[in-house]
Amino acid sequence: MKSKFNKYIAAFFIAGVAGLMACTEDFESQNTKTNGFNEELQSYDYMYYTLPLTIVEQGIYFNYDWGGGKNWPFQTMQNLEADMFSGYFHDMNGSFNSNNSTYHLNDGWTSSNWTYTYGYIMTAAKNAERRNADRPEFLGVAKILKVELMHRIADIYGPLIYTNYGESTGSEPEDMKTAYYAFFADLDEALVAIRSYVAANPDKNPFKKSDYLTPNQTYGDWIKFANSLRLRLAIRLSVVDPSKAAEEVKKALSDEGGVLEEPADVIAVNATTSGFTNPLGEINKGWGEVFMNASMESFLVGYDDPRISKYYTPASGGSEGALFNIAGTYKGVRQGTGVTHKKYSDHSASTVAQNTDAILMTAAEIWFLRAEAALRGYISGDPGEYYKKGVETSFAQWGADNVSDYLASEKVPADYKDAFDAKFDVAAVSKVTPKWDNALSNEQKLEKIITQKWLAIYPEGCEAWTEQRRTGYPKLFKVAVNNSGGTIDTDIMIRRLFYPQALISDNPTQYEQLLQLLGGPDTGGTRLWWDMGRNF
Repeated sequence: MKSKFNKYIAAFFIAGVAGLMACTEDFESQNTKTNGFNEELQSYDYMYYTLPLTIVEQGIYFNYDWGGGKNWPFQTMQNLEADMFSGYFHDMNGSFNSNNSTYHLNDGWTSSNWTYTYGYIMTAAKNAERRNADRPEFLGVAKILKVELMHRIADIYGPLIYTNYGESTGSEPEDMKTAYYAFFADLDEALVAIRSYVAANPDKNPFKKSDYLTPNQTYGDWIKFANSLRLRLAIRLSVVDPSKAAEEVKKALSDEGGVLEEPADVIAVNATTSGFTNPLGEINKGWGEVFMNASMESFLVGYDDPRISKYYTPASGGSEGALFNIAGTYKGVRQGTGVTHKKYSDHSASTVAQNTDAILMTAAEIWFLRAEAALRGYISGDPGEYYKKGVETSFAQWGADNVSDYLASEKVPADYKDAFDAKFDVAAVSKVTPKWDNALSNEQKLEKIITQKWLAIYPEGCEAWTEQRRTGYPKLFKVAVNNSGGTIDTDIMIRRLFYPQALISDNPTQYEQLLQLLGGPDTGGTRLWWDMGRNF
């Protein structure tokens, strides 16, 4: 694995634009859908213009197979990192518990999101912009996809290469503020491009056959996606750059194209139309390595949340040495137990399967973003009403019942009891209830909003982890065993992933530039730009 990392870091961060384009064309020749199709053949039915876009669509939630597999890269890119640190999942495998789970970060794993995103998917995104520079019907989509792809990298690592990636003048790193402002600018350009095409061609939609993400496969959906993405990124800046946050929030919510609102308004990689096989589903159903996190157990069981059966399967129980019978209950694994056994394999597994659509954004998330925007005074409206709408939308999306009873509930998260070792037992760290209360402080209201947003955006661990770090909510169980060597504080928890260590030898100049922009040591304990450690 390490040799591949060295190869692609060198290829895509030292090489210029010629190398970038050549490598992208090579990736296309390896794509099983288009193998044997040269550029002339690809030009028919818009394939030449849309092929790099479809690579990005499947590569955001990494499912791109360049000939070396796709499920294991996803596991190291997301499942053993953001999915776990967000409090959603844990692996039952003891051999993994001595690595990322206990904060003894594995460079081969933590490097992979950076390496494969730049090596394959950002390269395709750049190629999509190049090919479609004069085709607004595809250029607008390309820019939206690029923002969705790369804000995840920024939110995982920090400073990155975005604006001038692949340019002949060189790929210079930029700080997160510069990158975020560039994200907003790209969304502006995307809307202009799409609207200019639709105005001139109201009855045409040449991207429909290649649209694997939006619910109705229309340009109107892409406009809603762009506005919703703008709202997500704007709220991220609410403490570090409040004036910009307010400006972008208002722009997102005042746009005539609207945002995601209805339960069916879900941006997800469609497993039916795209031929996509959900890598999380394969790791879960095929490999048996995706289990409920103890923090999820605390909230879902404590709340008696009707969505629990939609998210996880009941525990099977039966492992030797259990302190009590867990069969038929919903049982999670606490992060960082540091054990060597695999007995947790009888705990609750995810329901995500190989044919499950891979969620990137939901309308429920957008309602919670609106609730926070109203709480901060960026928009008018009652935060409590937006909050309730978010919960209702999530329940409807998942087909869960009794939302009225849930919204009136004053139940609190449950304590956690380990099925095999009482030393891992831990009392619930949150007392927040589902019921809204206007008498609470803004901080307490924010905890309600973010806790329910965290529950609603499952299973998208990247966004869940980012928002948990930004706000501190929901309050998660701390790592049981911390093997970081003092680089990550147990109470503050992990804040980011460090850069690929291959950069130190392969591109030391770029590595030093990234560190200077980061403004702290290249460890999991350094806070990112929007991570201020406070909310108001």
